[in-house]
Amino acid sequence: MDSIHLTGIRCYGYTGYLAEEQILGQWFEVDVKLWLDISTAAKTDAIEDTVDYRSVIAKVQHLVKTSKFALIERLVATIADSILIECDRVSTVQVTLSKPAAPIPDFGGKITIELTRSKSNPF
Repeated sequence: MDSIHLTGIRCYGYTGYLAEEQILGQWFEVDVKLWLDISTAAKTDAIEDTVDYRSVIAKVQHLVKTSKFALIERLVATIADSILIECDRVSTVQVTLSKPAAPIPDFGGKITIELTRSKSNPF
């Protein structure tokens, strides 16, 4: 199966367990991998025969900016489910979401969740 990778989608959002995270917000980084058959688009050179990844990027940005969940697990699942629902050509999606500056004392790393969903096996 072919895939399209969208990497480095950086957005400011309000998801987090602490009340301050939902009020002040923070930066998130999202990578998306889409599995689909691109053979027709490779022949026709027509965007209608593939996924317009501009719309996927806009969807990710919108969900990160407008969602106020306690857990990033819910945010990453919401992004994956939304892509599968809206992109009929995509059979499987992988979403990797990172919190580069998690408010954890004495922790300078980042928190990352990777989730893969498919239309044939949504969970």
